[in-house]
Amino acid sequence: MTHEEIMERLTEVFREVFDDDTISINDGTTANDIDEWDSIEHINLIEAVEKEFSMNFQMREVSSMKNVGEMADIIMSRAGSAVKKKRGFFR
Repeated sequence: MTHEEIMERLTEVFREVFDDDTISINDGTTANDIDEWDSIEHINLIEAVEKEFSMNFQMREVSSMKNVGEMADIIMSRAGSAVKKKRGFFR
């Protein structure tokens, strides 16, 4: 999965969570860039992202994310780990 593919999927998640089809995100997007992004919506967003990518963030990851780019980086690293695990399983 490429960074671009992750960002496309994240954009759809953001649009769904915030019920706004005009939302456009990039690596630098933060809660300050989206009016409705408060602490409750942050929880909803994390849950939706976890569901979309079939993964769970660790609490330290959630609390240390500074922007959407860091979220995408974590997702990308997990996707790479999943591929490696699968390859090892089938050998």
